[in-house]
Amino acid sequence: MHHASRIEISESALKNNLRFIRKSIGAQTKFSSVIKGNAYGHGISTYLPLAERLGVNHFSVFSADEAWYAFEAKKESTELMIMGMVEDEAIDWAIANDISLYIFDFERTEAVLTAAKKRNKKARLHLEIETGLHRTGFDQKHLRKIARFIDANKDYLELEGVCTHYAGGESIGNYHRIMSQIKTYHERLDELKKIGVAPKFRHTACSAPSLRYPETIMDMVRIGILQYGFWPSRETYIDYSVNHNVKSDPLKRVISWKSTIMSLKDVSVGQYVSYGTSFQASRDMCIATIPVGYCHGFSRSLSNLGRVLVGGRRASVIGLVNMNMIIIDVTNFKDVKKGDEVVLVGKQKSNSISLSSFSDLSNKLNYESLVRLPKDIPRVVVS
Repeated sequence: MHHASRIEISESALKNNLRFIRKSIGAQTKFSSVIKGNAYGHGISTYLPLAERLGVNHFSVFSADEAWYAFEAKKESTELMIMGMVEDEAIDWAIANDISLYIFDFERTEAVLTAAKKRNKKARLHLEIETGLHRTGFDQKHLRKIARFIDANKDYLELEGVCTHYAGGESIGNYHRIMSQIKTYHERLDELKKIGVAPKFRHTACSAPSLRYPETIMDMVRIGILQYGFWPSRETYIDYSVNHNVKSDPLKRVISWKSTIMSLKDVSVGQYVSYGTSFQASRDMCIATIPVGYCHGFSRSLSNLGRVLVGGRRASVIGLVNMNMIIIDVTNFKDVKKGDEVVLVGKQKSNSISLSSFSDLSNKLNYESLVRLPKDIPRVVVS
């Protein structure tokens, strides 16, 4: 079955990015590839096996349903960690399949213990500490209690890691808050050590902190956006470039999004194009329709703003973005024809459409634009 568009995942780009990450975090630190949000839009079932082939053996997801997709795609020896939602009925499945779990409240921990006893198998736990994000995690007043609870049930509960998450390491505006969190984490870790808790993995860093706060790189890091070839923010890239005297971007975008011209049509001067009156032809024009719209993740806010590539040249999106179509101006394009490749994100000849420009025009984060790409768009690995 043919689809309106396809997403290409570049093996060479991912290999480059993983090399960059490994150099940044050091040889001894465990790298956990964060593949929540359908691997940031890259597709868990496509991305995970590719990352495995390139040497990645630990993946982090947000929820049990994401863990299931990852489990179906992974090799037996590859490890999975769930950082967020696990329904009580999914806990038994996770324990049975050696999938590690975050714990951040007593209800979750007690449910895990019940399931572990029933299965007569140890559950692998990562204790999340509240350090200042104020989202999930055990407060200081509960640390001693949860540590003793785990110790009292160590036949069924294995404390594999102690972790936290930072409140926006990609922005210098959060500097004092992040530094306070780093200090708090180590204080809490020292408290746990005094009562005999010694985790295998201390992990706090995601993409931005691993670059901007090297002291957060401990036994393991959880890296998401960097591996896909995107910086957590422009500020992060500028900071890295200045501090490392980098003249060009060391990361390569893993994802490309492509479609084709569905039809061509002539429009006379003065005619309106697409719904409403947002675009009126100021000359005789040739327009092309592309079978991608806002239901595919091409935002309506890109109406009369977006750009795509056709024949290596930039073409403007004109009129309102429809549910299933966009219309582009190809008036000055020679030899354009139905079926020609259209690049929505990626390179074509010497030009490119970056996701950052794609996102900036729609006022969205890279993260948001990526994860909004529908799961049913086919993902294919290219060299």
